[in-house]
Amino acid sequence: MTDVLRRGRASLAFSFFAQGVAFALLVTRIPAIQDRYGVSDALLPAFLAAVPILAGVGSVSTEQLVKRIPPSRLLRFAQPVVLLALLGVGAGDSTVELGVSLAAFGLAVGMLDASMNMLGVSLQRAYGRSIMLSFHAVFSLGGIVGASLAWVGAHWHLALFVSYLPVVAVLLPLCLVGSRWYVDGDGAAVEEKAAGGAEPIVFKLLLPLCLVMTFAYIGDSTVSNWSAKYLQDVLGSSEQLATVPYNVYMVTTLIGRAVGDFGVRQFGAVAVVRLGAVVAAGGFAVVAVAPGPWVGMLGFTLLGMGLCVLVPQTFAAAGRLFPGASDAAVARLNVFNYVGFLVGSPLVGALGDAWSYRGAMLVPMVLVLVTLVYAKSFAAQPDRYGGGHERPRTADVGRGSNGL
Repeated sequence: MTDVLRRGRASLAFSFFAQGVAFALLVTRIPAIQDRYGVSDALLPAFLAAVPILAGVGSVSTEQLVKRIPPSRLLRFAQPVVLLALLGVGAGDSTVELGVSLAAFGLAVGMLDASMNMLGVSLQRAYGRSIMLSFHAVFSLGGIVGASLAWVGAHWHLALFVSYLPVVAVLLPLCLVGSRWYVDGDGAAVEEKAAGGAEPIVFKLLLPLCLVMTFAYIGDSTVSNWSAKYLQDVLGSSEQLATVPYNVYMVTTLIGRAVGDFGVRQFGAVAVVRLGAVVAAGGFAVVAVAPGPWVGMLGFTLLGMGLCVLVPQTFAAAGRLFPGASDAAVARLNVFNYVGFLVGSPLVGALGDAWSYRGAMLVPMVLVLVTLVYAKSFAAQPDRYGGGHERPRTADVGRGSNGL
């Protein structure tokens, strides 16, 4: 294993961490943002929906941009924009300034998510073994750190700008320095792109992974948006206890992703994805029938252990399906991240109001179980270079964004 790959992996992992911190700082301070700008309850959903919609636009744009610009360069540009846009959210005075900052955040996040996962897929191919879950584990760690910092800011009644400025001041220069060691692509993909022979994306083959991505994020958004309300209003917990499930979910997500790569290496991606889907569905079932808050918390814990493997493995599977066009496949797949996020919260809310919140929890449970139907799409694919797509090609990998 070359030093180029090791540095590339470490620098990319830090990018995932920084993104986890930034995203958590935004979403966990939404009430404070609403108060600062005087955004009404009726208008707030429009502001929140704009972020994933524009992120989808950013991801689609990235698919076109990587035909001419390396993903590492796009990531080097997008990450500072995300951090500065976060700072802008805390510094503005009018709803127009808030809208501009959120728009910049959304577009840059779409580009950031797509380019980070592109580099992660290509690094995994170069390593010749599963490492994708480790990147998403670091993202989860960043989310825990960001949520903790947000709690400190809320506890001490710090202004948003005061809360955000130290974080951006630390992360921004570190991201810029780390971006020197990003690694673009493996030899096979680079040679095909240079020769103009990148394979076309057959959407029929990619569609099962798009559905899995959507269902996984419907499940994830259900936890992030409804766990506190469900525990307090349906299961009768205290307000303080109602804040615990999401933190538990994030911790179990981190643990599951930290050990998940080992499971993939030992048992294969198909087995890990199937197990994750079954565990996640079991978590939703426990939440739906829970007699009290502590059993409900057990359900959310199971959800973290199950859902955590689905998204990283979906990106990795897209890279295996289209080894000569993995960047484009990842960019298209990433759009369904935001589709699931947009659909999940309103879906559960509408079903909860029209039917019951216990019954609403059964819908993401069924959707996650559909993953079992598409599990074969996660299998290693034979390719034209001989062997599986995970075969290491370290001799061909050496061109980082700094020209190494």
